[in-house]
Amino acid sequence: MTPPPNAFPPTAPLPIQTRRPPWRHTLIALSVPNFRRFTASNVIAMTSGWMQRIAQDWLVLELTGSVTAVGITVAMQFAPMLFFGLLGGVIVDRCSKRMLMMITQGTYALLSALLAVLTLSGAVEAWHIFAIAFATGLVTVIDNPARQVFVTEIVGQEHLRNAISVNSSVFQLGGMVGPALSGILLLAVGAGWSFAINALACVVVVLTLWSLKTRDLVRIPPAPRRRGQLAEGLRYARSKPTILWPVVLVAVFSVFGLTMPVLLAAFASDVYDVGAGGYGFFNSMVAIGALTGALLSTRRTSVRLRTIVVGVGITGVLQAAAGLMPGIAPFAAVLVTVGMASLLFQTAANSLVQLSSNVAIRGRVMSVYVLVLLGGQAIGGPLMGGIVEAWGVHVGMIVSGGVPALAAMVVAVVLACRGQLTLEVVVRRHVPRVRITPRAERPGRSRPAGRAGDTTTPAPATAPIPSPAATATGAVPVSRARRSRGGAAARRPGRTGSRTPRARSPR
Repeated sequence: MTPPPNAFPPTAPLPIQTRRPPWRHTLIALSVPNFRRFTASNVIAMTSGWMQRIAQDWLVLELTGSVTAVGITVAMQFAPMLFFGLLGGVIVDRCSKRMLMMITQGTYALLSALLAVLTLSGAVEAWHIFAIAFATGLVTVIDNPARQVFVTEIVGQEHLRNAISVNSSVFQLGGMVGPALSGILLLAVGAGWSFAINALACVVVVLTLWSLKTRDLVRIPPAPRRRGQLAEGLRYARSKPTILWPVVLVAVFSVFGLTMPVLLAAFASDVYDVGAGGYGFFNSMVAIGALTGALLSTRRTSVRLRTIVVGVGITGVLQAAAGLMPGIAPFAAVLVTVGMASLLFQTAANSLVQLSSNVAIRGRVMSVYVLVLLGGQAIGGPLMGGIVEAWGVHVGMIVSGGVPALAAMVVAVVLACRGQLTLEVVVRRHVPRVRITPRAERPGRSRPAGRAGDTTTPAPATAPIPSPAATATGAVPVSRARRSRGGAAARRPGRTGSRTPRARSPR
């Protein structure tokens, strides 16, 4: 079904939850039948996808004996997002998200089946894996933003934030089970069967998408074809602090912090000598923490920019600390905390970007987000592989966490200098407490609209994005109307015109 034009008032923000939901509503998005089916297929697909990724990286390491080659595999898989990611967002905004996903998942199945045949026949070489990884990346250019926006069509705006957290939980559940199963298969029968299982799982996703009840979908009208849509998406993302700064932090974190498979492969083979089983175990530890973080994120009452800044800093410090652990047990324990902190930050960033963007342009906005999230790994994979081979895996792990932590500090300083955040020291019962708050929350000052410390009050879901022509004829964009303190929209009811001075009474 298509939402009526008045489904969302043209100037009203989306409803923001201010009270922590009851436990029975932790997975409230699963009350939507279509979303239950979609999630069930995603559990299978994410588990098999992680199985393929672990098997693929380990197969490259076995064929070449080089950590840099593993990094090149990661780069080949995510490089297409750097070059074509924004174009993928334009395609998603113009086409049916469900149909696009059926095509992309079918293509994934064919690529995985080809890799399985090559591996099981013993004919596989490193360049085969590089080529298939690059082709998979081309498909991801469309699949990932389509998947992000399609969730809105399934659950609508009401349960979108919860659905994002549920999707993250499913992804991390697959990340917990998939590496463990992949490690077992690698030891028992080799990498080829992991690829075959992933091909079958992609077919299951295609059949599930085909079986969804289309009458229950909240269809997003496709964007009309016109020039400048790509630049429009970039301008829109740059103009909103709640989109710009999460994207900046995610970009830095993806280059350095999301290269864990490269680093964990080196720890498993060179430091602890635990082989493929240990590599799967390390990835499972990260996924256990991430699954915990994803479940905690479903009970989040608000999404704030300062939460993301602090989250990146904490994640970076924990990841750097993992490189200093003296043994395998403390190393695995720290990996759990890294996974939890990382997922809490990533779900907050994803939610803030989606809820801050107009549905009419959300595909292009999410393509920017996915570009830096996946494209950054294309840069970070070979970069971290080179650092590991030059200075060792311990230095590589410290760098992978230290750079994002430093970036979080820089962004915090920039926001504070712009008057958006302030550092406060509150003494209660002779105990000093330090906290970061929006400067507008200080007594005696009002908060300007659109500041970074606000909870998400995004653009309306169906309101059109004003064109320059409309603005020239007198129509005022919503964001400008909110910033205006003296406009007609900001005046109290009954006040018209300018204020007249009150007559003084005679003394």
